[in-house]
Amino acid sequence: MGKKGKKEKKGRGAEKTAAKMEKKVSKRSRKEEEDLEALIAHFQALDARKTRIVETPCSPPSPRLNASLSAHPEKDELILFGGEYFNGQKTFFYNELYIYNIRKDAWTKVEIPNPPPRRCAHQAVVVPQGGGQLWIFGGEFASPDGEQFYHYRDLWVLHLATKTWEQVRSPGGPSGRSGHRMVAWKRQLILFGGFHESTRDYIYYNDLYAFSLDAFTWSRLSPSGTGPTPRSGCQMTVTAQGSVVIYGGYSKQRVRKDVDRGTQHSDMFLLKAEEGREGRWAWARVNPSGAKPSPRSGFSVAVAPNHQTLLFGGVCDEEEEESLEGHFLNDLHFYDPVRNRWLAGQLKGPKVEKRRRRRGKKGEPGGANQQEMKGTGAQEPLEVVREVVAEDGTVVTIKQVLAALGPAGRPESDNDEDDDDGPDEAGVPAVEPSPRSNAMLAAKHGRLYLYGGMFEAGDRQVTLSDLYCLDLHKMEEWTVLVEVDPESQEWLEETDSEEDSDEVRGAEGGGEDEEDEEDEEDEAGGAEAGEQRPSAAPGEPFADSLPRTEQ
Repeated sequence: MGKKGKKEKKGRGAEKTAAKMEKKVSKRSRKEEEDLEALIAHFQALDARKTRIVETPCSPPSPRLNASLSAHPEKDELILFGGEYFNGQKTFFYNELYIYNIRKDAWTKVEIPNPPPRRCAHQAVVVPQGGGQLWIFGGEFASPDGEQFYHYRDLWVLHLATKTWEQVRSPGGPSGRSGHRMVAWKRQLILFGGFHESTRDYIYYNDLYAFSLDAFTWSRLSPSGTGPTPRSGCQMTVTAQGSVVIYGGYSKQRVRKDVDRGTQHSDMFLLKAEEGREGRWAWARVNPSGAKPSPRSGFSVAVAPNHQTLLFGGVCDEEEEESLEGHFLNDLHFYDPVRNRWLAGQLKGPKVEKRRRRRGKKGEPGGANQQEMKGTGAQEPLEVVREVVAEDGTVVTIKQVLAALGPAGRPESDNDEDDDDGPDEAGVPAVEPSPRSNAMLAAKHGRLYLYGGMFEAGDRQVTLSDLYCLDLHKMEEWTVLVEVDPESQEWLEETDSEEDSDEVRGAEGGGEDEEDEEDEEDEAGGAEAGEQRPSAAPGEPFADSLPRTEQ
């Protein structure tokens, strides 16, 4: 009894501390958000001029990260909403809506009256009701200099059948935040975590809410058991058995004045509804086996056809007090909830029809001696080993095996062909997305679609607008649907003239001609400006000049 009593008191103390911190952050951020509300209202006034639905075939959307990419529940379409783009001086926020037709490989920009305000690091969930609905909660907006932040707490629904936006107003919902996670569970939306910050303070959440799609009401859940610590940018998916999985995420704590320490979480929890007790939930910590992902933040998540969770990329940060270095990733991992096991997403490579190999007879040149000749000048496969310390102190060893290079500096082939069979296919580099974080990921009809994201090259942040597809049944190779040269992206140094900002108009509308009112938006100081914070989780706060936020 004594130990249990101490644990209960400790738990209540932690709740009180969190409540005080939230009140402190809320008070300091109130004025900042009031300042930004005027800017948000300005953009909403511009949006209000649009009184009819306009669908325009267009080129692929402009580079962005921390947007949402969702699969239409009935049609062969993907839905892209919102996001942000940093050009070295300003960050632009979007509330654009794009539809990608999978069969036609074509993009359409859809302008609908009264859309949600511009934002990034929100959450979007698709449900099949009423011909399909896209639900959006929260996210953030920021001042042009990236020093003030506004965190939304609004809930919107896009009725896909009628192409109309509706704001759903219901009391008792989550506080303003970004970097949270939200999933559809039966006829409810379940929301977890996230963070909120002001100029000087921040707070991470581990609270849990449910929104009823029937009653349109919010309720706060209080599961039994020990759940995840506060965090943002985690994995949150629903299993075929009806449980909710929470994995990883990011948070940071202040170790002393003006010094913060970030944590890339690598723990996993299961949230289950208690049988026979409506509205009652329970947390349980799980320890999966298999090829676990290395600790990281900014990873992207989708659900594979067999209800396995697919995790892609992200960034592993190595923090010092005065510096931050990120190792960007492009690996695939699957989590199988039935076996509670992680699986590495190994690609088989493209199937190539090869001519039958003509083997030389014994004693002929190139026959028995061919293997000996092949070994001349060849190198052994190169194994790169890197160690990363997880949050619990465990040292995770990451191994990457690079293909052996032949005499000409190309990867060796296991199946040599005669010269008349054409070029050695093994010499062609595999097609795959570049390493990145905060990309958009969605699965439809057994195919995985990856759009955009970002990586860093020195002091430059490169925001992407490429589109890749992977057949999850065959697991052979990525297909490039939209290819973009990162070197072509504009980057403005901080010392450049303010007039240079006029050149970034393409970031607003995917390179299309804008209407007259868009000129006013540019004159508003690129004020769609966003989080200029280096490495963090969905919208992580950092005071440095480069933004890296996890959706």
